[in-house]
Amino acid sequence: MPEGDTIHRAALRIGGALAGTVPEELATPHPRHRLDRWPERLGGRTLLTAEALGKHLLIRFEGGLVLHSHLRMTGAWGITREGERWRRARSRAWLVMRGAGFEVVQFDGPVLELLTDVRARSLPQLSRLGPDVLGERFDGDAFLRRLREDDPTRSVGDALLDQRIVAGLGNLWKSETCFACRADPWRALADVDDELALALALWARERMQMAVRDGIRARPASVYRRAGLPCLRCGTAIRSRGQGENNRITFWCPACQR
Repeated sequence: MPEGDTIHRAALRIGGALAGTVPEELATPHPRHRLDRWPERLGGRTLLTAEALGKHLLIRFEGGLVLHSHLRMTGAWGITREGERWRRARSRAWLVMRGAGFEVVQFDGPVLELLTDVRARSLPQLSRLGPDVLGERFDGDAFLRRLREDDPTRSVGDALLDQRIVAGLGNLWKSETCFACRADPWRALADVDDELALALALWARERMQMAVRDGIRARPASVYRRAGLPCLRCGTAIRSRGQGENNRITFWCPACQR
């Protein structure tokens, strides 16, 4: 699943390409949206901003209309110069916006909806989000409060994936953050003090900001998808196992992380 750094980077690139312009063309080639009349509803409207909120992307148009996207496990955004090759097949495009010499494409949905600004503000998926780890200002007190309101027996690795506690973290950043801070992802929240909890959030924020700026090459790969390989710190074999109700795979070093 694309994580918060991917979505924030996409928002910056979409805004840089189209913000302040009226898209010359807007198409919805996927059958699900062919009858929604988005080209007619958005035609002639200026694209105002593209902003990320956790793993959600909101593209705002004048007149109080908002395109809301969540890529889940399959989706992707592509931003290219007109005439350049797209990153995925054209048959997989759900939304295409052209203007100012750019093509902005959302591939493979699966959450793509046009809302009024009022409806977007009250959308449960957005209103219930915890502090965005990549927000302009990270509210550490709100993060700790939400963490302490959760089940104290819950594992910290599982809690870091809960978007109601902190928005934007996914499996990669959860695993890498726990490794960097030498925290056992299986440790119960009751055994994680505030200092360590905040250190986890702030390390993730700093490194994810680097990834927003520099792209995928700034993402660490100390434990993620390295099961069976030696730990880069101590040489112990990295382990992996499903965690939490959704059984998301966690990668960790059983020797370094306690």
